[in-house]
Amino acid sequence: MLCSSARIFLRNSSVTKQFPSILRQTHYTLPQVTAIPVFSKPVKIGLTSFFSNQKASARALFSGSRSDHTMSSSKPQSIHEFTVKDARGNDVELSKYKGKVLLIVNVASQCGLTNSNYTELATVYQKYKDQGLEILAFPCNQFGAQEPGSNEEIVEFACTRFKAEYPIFDKVDVNGSNAAPVYKFLKSSKGGLFGDNIKWNFSKFLVDKDGNVVDRYAPTTSPLSIEVVRYLTDASSSSSLAERCEETTGGRLSAEALWALSVISK
Repeated sequence: MLCSSARIFLRNSSVTKQFPSILRQTHYTLPQVTAIPVFSKPVKIGLTSFFSNQKASARALFSGSRSDHTMSSSKPQSIHEFTVKDARGNDVELSKYKGKVLLIVNVASQCGLTNSNYTELATVYQKYKDQGLEILAFPCNQFGAQEPGSNEEIVEFACTRFKAEYPIFDKVDVNGSNAAPVYKFLKSSKGGLFGDNIKWNFSKFLVDKDGNVVDRYAPTTSPLSIEVVRYLTDASSSSSLAERCEETTGGRLSAEALWALSVISK
């Protein structure tokens, strides 16, 4: 005798077997069901791969214009790449100062810092000019309109009153959209404490013999306190030390030894 569960199962099975004929009698057609693929292993969605592909597509989209822009506007690497105007309007290629340490200053004739800075700049120049220092003065009228004169008047003032023997260049802007390219380079190479902009007259930049901007000084910094000697002696100290070593070794000094000397002498 079958249990109640077995009887129910057999009854349902009988109905199931008759189901297709019942459907034919009612003119009903079973819907077509698309087979769902069965995977032997779980499928893992590669989100990392997806986003990587999106990044690659974006790079491919913009790479052409970006590379063209980079090639057409490569950033200068040295102060020696610039050409400026002297006080008479003549072009001066700063590459002529290769091998010299440069102190670059934006000057003004009617500033409260004029007397002290011009006097001390002359002192520093006389002391170190024969050792490879050059001072480049750029007049600027952007701060309190304290450099209103013509180039000729500015040069006469500096040379007559303060015995300036270093070059004085054409008047320039040091801030803003019209800033001289050389000053854009200086500021981008060495930003100030409160931003890149020049703060006032007699801001100073120190450039080494290779044209690299190595330091920046505030308008109130005395030219006498700037350690120009350190950069004047960097190259000469290693060469003189190498010469002494070559004397003691009979001229047998390897490239590795020369490199080591250049490092320890700094």
